[in-house]
Amino acid sequence: MEAGILVPIAFFAMVFGIVYIVVRKRERMLLIQRGADASVFESKRNETANLKWGLLSLGIGIGILLGRVFAAYTCLGEEASYFSLICLFGGLSLVIYHFIARKMEKQKLPPKE
Repeated sequence: MEAGILVPIAFFAMVFGIVYIVVRKRERMLLIQRGADASVFESKRNETANLKWGLLSLGIGIGILLGRVFAAYTCLGEEASYFSLICLFGGLSLVIYHFIARKMEKQKLPPKE
């Protein structure tokens, strides 16, 4: 990819980001003026978000490493080996996250009487 195409993409991404922030701020100000509750602006924190991103990064790293090994020692092409193993291990890490998060959620719930 040429560097010349990155400039327009970055420009439009920056314009979109600025417009998004301005519109969101204006929307919040209108809600405050109309007396809306401030709890609307609070986002729910996912307690296991760091675990999810950590596992995903680990899976992608393992996929890149094994993609390099497959590309060097098998007849599989470089693009195919990298892409397939990154997707495979990234998806596998998200499945593992799902089971870990579900187990943590079950432990957090109070026992039924």
